[in-house]
Amino acid sequence: MKKVYFLQTCDTCRRILKEVNMEGFERQEIKANPVTVSQLEEMRKLTDSYESLFNKRAKLYKAMDLKNQQVSEADYRQYILDEYTFLKRPVFILDEEIFIGNSKKVIEKLKEKIG
Repeated sequence: MKKVYFLQTCDTCRRILKEVNMEGFERQEIKANPVTVSQLEEMRKLTDSYESLFNKRAKLYKAMDLKNQQVSEADYRQYILDEYTFLKRPVFILDEEIFIGNSKKVIEKLKEKIG
C-alpha cells in the first residue's frame, strides 16, 4: 500500500509532495477528508506511539497549553481524531513502513525507499 496523508493548505506538505515521486500513492487531504479511527489505528501499528503522530507545533497545541499538561497516549489519539491539525504531516505509508513529518532526515529516507 502507498498512501499519503497531507494538508493542502500547508506549504511544506505541498513542497514535499512535489519533491517526492508520488506515482501510485493514494492521497488523502486530511481537512476535507479527516482521518478515521481505523486509519489512525493502522498508522499507530507502524510506529511506536500516538505521540509520534502528534504535531506539537500546531497553533492549537500552544493555545490549549498542552505542553504544560499531562497528556496520555489515549489523549493524543483523541486529539488527532478530533482535530486534523494535530496529525504531524505529511504521513507517508509505504507497504509496512511509515514516514511521519517533514524533517529532512525523514523525507530523505522516504525518497531512498521510493527510488
